[in-house]
Amino acid sequence: MEAFVNYILQFGNLNQQQIDLILSKAQTLELRKDDYFSEAGKVPRYVGFLLKGVVRFCYYNNRGKDVTHSFVEENNFVSDQQRFETQIISSEYIQAETDCELLVFSKKGWDEIGNTVVSWKEIENLILKNCLLKAIERRSPLVSEDATNRYLLFNEHFPGLVNRVPLSHVASYLGITQPSLSRIRRNVR
Repeated sequence: MEAFVNYILQFGNLNQQQIDLILSKAQTLELRKDDYFSEAGKVPRYVGFLLKGVVRFCYYNNRGKDVTHSFVEENNFVSDQQRFETQIISSEYIQAETDCELLVFSKKGWDEIGNTVVSWKEIENLILKNCLLKAIERRSPLVSEDATNRYLLFNEHFPGLVNRVPLSHVASYLGITQPSLSRIRRNVR
């Protein structure tokens, strides 16, 4: 809980009463490795803050291949925000890469926070902007780099993550095959 409070306080000032209200709308959710936080074909139920673990955002392409497009680690928000806000069906999956513990907010609870805490919408917008900038910062260099440099950048942005998640998902994120990733890892060591 403390990590969550510290995180949101980076984006705005809240008094103890507001913090207590926000925390009163939260529940703890535990996911086992490979469980889904959100699924394609369903309306996202929660916005979450990852207290422990790693999740990945993925989808299936038109050939039925599983494609990982991002990872989220501890002390970050996890949501399919646009579809959660509009309550429409998601087109991607959010899957636990490890056992995870999250602080989650239902749509009703999230809306109650927004309707009660005066500065919440501003804080929420700053959090969303921060998440988007992080995602862009991590993805943009991957487009123009060769496979080895993409792997090195991955390790720079996600230190130690390669040891926590399946290599097939790392390879998918990097846009290379798993044998290529294994070859790059051998050569980089």
